[in-house]
Amino acid sequence: MTGWGRDAPAVVAVAVPPELRTEFFGGGGGGGDAGAGGDEGGVTARLRAFAKVVLVDEPGDVEALRAAVAGADVLVSSWGMPKLTGELLAAAPRIGLLAHTGAAIGPYVGADAFARGVRVTQAGQGMARSVAEVALAFTLALLHRTHRYDHALRGGLDWDAASVAPDRHEILGTRIGVVGASRTGRAYLEVLRALGARVQVADPTLSAADAAELGAELVSLEQLLRTSRIVALHAPSLPETRHLIGAAELALLADGAGLVNTARSWLVDEGALLAELRTGRIDAALDVYDAEPLPVAHPFRALPNVLLTPHRAAGTVECRRRQGDIVLDEVERYLTGRPLGHEVGPDALVRVG
Repeated sequence: MTGWGRDAPAVVAVAVPPELRTEFFGGGGGGGDAGAGGDEGGVTARLRAFAKVVLVDEPGDVEALRAAVAGADVLVSSWGMPKLTGELLAAAPRIGLLAHTGAAIGPYVGADAFARGVRVTQAGQGMARSVAEVALAFTLALLHRTHRYDHALRGGLDWDAASVAPDRHEILGTRIGVVGASRTGRAYLEVLRALGARVQVADPTLSAADAAELGAELVSLEQLLRTSRIVALHAPSLPETRHLIGAAELALLADGAGLVNTARSWLVDEGALLAELRTGRIDAALDVYDAEPLPVAHPFRALPNVLLTPHRAAGTVECRRRQGDIVLDEVERYLTGRPLGHEVGPDALVRVG
């Protein structure tokens, strides 16, 4: 086959549950050998010119996964799949590419796979816009205190009492601080600039010129916390960013400021944040938590100055299809001998979650 260098077609094992498979790739159908047409219009239709596709409906089923990867050249992974390491890696002697439908690859591949020469790619870029838009929605809600009004009205306060809230602000001309110029951070910066915010960014990997190209001012984390009306977290989850925002950092926020976290709870000392929020001095909008699912009795749920969503910042229809397109593009590039566009190396394993 052209670009693959052998007569037999390559085999792609797709360890993605049917529901997610439809979201990522369209189509539908059951498991087994997709060559029978069970996934017509989805992943099979796109790849059949380059490969034979084997579907694994339950990625957590180790026996089914082992059988699928035994003769596979490519593995497409999704949430719930065990890590391609140890015995499972040994059972997959031909695997040369792991294409992950999400962002963080640590739960799905180990250093031994890289050492063996397995290449790894991921679809995190596809999630950036949807997460950035949720961060923007959070930002606007905190500026206009819509969450406080909602809590008050649903909580049974009378009209006059429910109308009381701290000062409200427009985003135009407001100083917004972005912690981390990640893919999502850059997408968030783009929508902030479009709405006329004054943007500053804290990121040790950026130069002042880099920040200026993004339309932002590079400042220290301390200055950003002291001077931003809204602080949005978009830093990576690395060992050095564990509890980047703790009690001392939260104390730097001005009265009435807001904290937006659509990244990882890893970045915030949740206990310190809860203590600060209980004072009512600041507001927060959160999509991520130390314990997920968030316990029904968690104190966050009862606070009127907190906006909560259940870790759903990504996952729009458009986001899922972008992720699927990225994965299929990468598999096609690999099987036709072209450079990958979203390849990561062993250094990506240090990212948490």
